[in-house]
Amino acid sequence: MTALAAVVTLAACSPTPPAGRGTQNKPSAQRADYLVFYATGRHQEAVEAVEQAGGTTVGEDGRLGYLLAKGGGNTFVENLGTDPAIVGVSPDRAIGFATARRTGSASFPGASALSGDTTGEPLAGRQWDMRMIGADRANAKVPGSKQVLVGIIDTGVDGKHPDIAPNFDRRLSRNFVTDKPKDENGETLDGPCEAKDCKDPVDEDDDGHGTHVASTIASPINHIGVAGVAPGVRLVNIRAGQDSGFFFLKPTLDALTYAADIGVDVANMSYFVDPWLFNCKNNKSDNTKQQLEQQAIITGVQRAIDYARGKGVTLLSALGNGSTDLGRPTVDDKSPGYPEGEQKVRRVDNSCINVPAESTGVISVSALGPSGRKAIYSDYGVEQTDVSAPGGDVLDGKGAKATRSILGAAPERVLRAAGRIDASGKPKGADVVRDCTRTPCSYYQYLDGTSMAAPHATGVAAILVSRFGKPGAGGLALDPATVEDLLYKSAVQKPCPEPRQYVYKAYGQTDTHVCEGDRSRNGFYGHGMVDAWKAATFEP
Repeated sequence: MTALAAVVTLAACSPTPPAGRGTQNKPSAQRADYLVFYATGRHQEAVEAVEQAGGTTVGEDGRLGYLLAKGGGNTFVENLGTDPAIVGVSPDRAIGFATARRTGSASFPGASALSGDTTGEPLAGRQWDMRMIGADRANAKVPGSKQVLVGIIDTGVDGKHPDIAPNFDRRLSRNFVTDKPKDENGETLDGPCEAKDCKDPVDEDDDGHGTHVASTIASPINHIGVAGVAPGVRLVNIRAGQDSGFFFLKPTLDALTYAADIGVDVANMSYFVDPWLFNCKNNKSDNTKQQLEQQAIITGVQRAIDYARGKGVTLLSALGNGSTDLGRPTVDDKSPGYPEGEQKVRRVDNSCINVPAESTGVISVSALGPSGRKAIYSDYGVEQTDVSAPGGDVLDGKGAKATRSILGAAPERVLRAAGRIDASGKPKGADVVRDCTRTPCSYYQYLDGTSMAAPHATGVAAILVSRFGKPGAGGLALDPATVEDLLYKSAVQKPCPEPRQYVYKAYGQTDTHVCEGDRSRNGFYGHGMVDAWKAATFEP
């Protein structure tokens, strides 16, 4: 990130990996669990390779072509890496982080009151994002079909939230994550387990990120709070993220395959895979173990994506908040980002990819501010940006304002734990809104990020499936390639700014992002800004 982007991140109180993690790399004598990906048709050779390297195969997933193995540290991994049957080896540990930017009370003092707007839902007046893409009009035309199932692959969904519950499918929801109180170094990760077995119920979200995403997609029209882009579709929680915001490789793969197997139509992935901000197959500055891990991440996630698309799941991803041209990355000084303290500076190029945003078959979404400009934090790139959508930008205008962010549902207990509401339930800052139109009161928060942009596009995709889908397993079905084509055709094309070298100014600093491409496809807006009204009305 440039100096300006760094300043903006601090000003906007963007989240960083959870505090309290150690900075020392403490070796462990314990035998670790690994995901061992093998080449097509070489399953038995892979099993033998694990044994020859001194390990034991304890499980497998033939759908994605990997073994679960126990082995003894670096030597085990390096020995596996020499076998031609093996294409990647990754520790079965945290490798992802959600891509939201939280607006903070330090920048936005003053408790937020209920909007006085009386049209639509009680807080509709605050939803500039929905008006920008015509969702407020589309809600009445095509609210979305209950036969359309949308998967939220995230930190969980508060299925009991009054503005989520009517559309929440608890029966199909799953949690593939076990809370980890501490990381490998003994430092706090998720904190104390809330459930006896450290596995949260399927209708809980101890982070808030997944609930906000779900709200943007499909908060119902129920005279409470806000309305989503497709307020009539069903939401299923397919949890792959920890309370702390990190994602584990195995749960991520399990989430994608589960979405495919239960007939999910559209799935939202508002996170990026870590510990490598950029995953490179053969970076000279990485050791053998690190190279094998990145190869495993690239291979494993791509196989899961291919499996899901083959079963009819349209996949959308947040592009990322690094303020970076993903087609021209040069330096990665954030990796490996887990555990804390292992980061190093390495040169990268366009052969290295952000996963899943740059994985094949994923629709990647850049973020826009309320003026329609690309948000200052949003990643971009003519090869990487497929569509754009409102994601919020507190700096898109004079000064910094929370109301330029995206308002979505928030779990009350998460806000209480974070100190964002007082003992009586009153919000402590303008980043939190309480709606007491009905009892009990419901809560909402403003967030920035490509995490907030992606669910707008996911909601539009759900509208398209509702309109053009045909009866299939579990409801309506529409081939992902068709959904993608319709999404692009219904988008509003936006040309690069003039001049193409767009200069962002904030806090006495400037930063320039260069937009490449033409009106039909460019690095800032992709094929254009998603449009719910066009999706609800156009004839392809």
